[in-house]
Amino acid sequence: MASVIREVFIEAPEECCWDLLGDFAEGPQRFAPGYVTGSLLTEPGERLVTFTTGDVVRERLIAIDDQARRIVWAWVGDAVQPIHNNSSMQVFAHGPDRSRLVWVHDVLPDELVTGLAAAMDGGLPVIKQTLEAHANQQLGQIVPGPAPAKQEPAPLGY
Repeated sequence: MASVIREVFIEAPEECCWDLLGDFAEGPQRFAPGYVTGSLLTEPGERLVTFTTGDVVRERLIAIDDQARRIVWAWVGDAVQPIHNNSSMQVFAHGPDRSRLVWVHDVLPDELVTGLAAAMDGGLPVIKQTLEAHANQQLGQIVPGPAPAKQEPAPLGY
């Protein structure tokens, strides 16, 4: 099994980050606008995520822990049908106004890891910028600046 692990520091308190990351139904579209074009809850605990590439992935919620600020999901079909898949995002406080986001994606077969890594690397800057802008709005510190950059996701590699 191959794993892709990405970490990024976010200039925002963890609770502001979790506000978006912990939203299973609409979170992907909220924290990665312009990278994800749709996130639709199809039944309790299952969503369809559409990327700007046109790729659509069905995901099932595995666990959500508000106290640990961790969400876990798995692909269960549509565009990609791996033998095994498990993804998680967890946000940790790193001081009063800074957080560390850890994003882990485990997958079989190993051949899928290259496309996943490219997609995660493309999405992470959008997620960081969006979470920081969201925190500024939540905290009333509206700082003028550019909208999150639209990133073209890498194809998922299948």
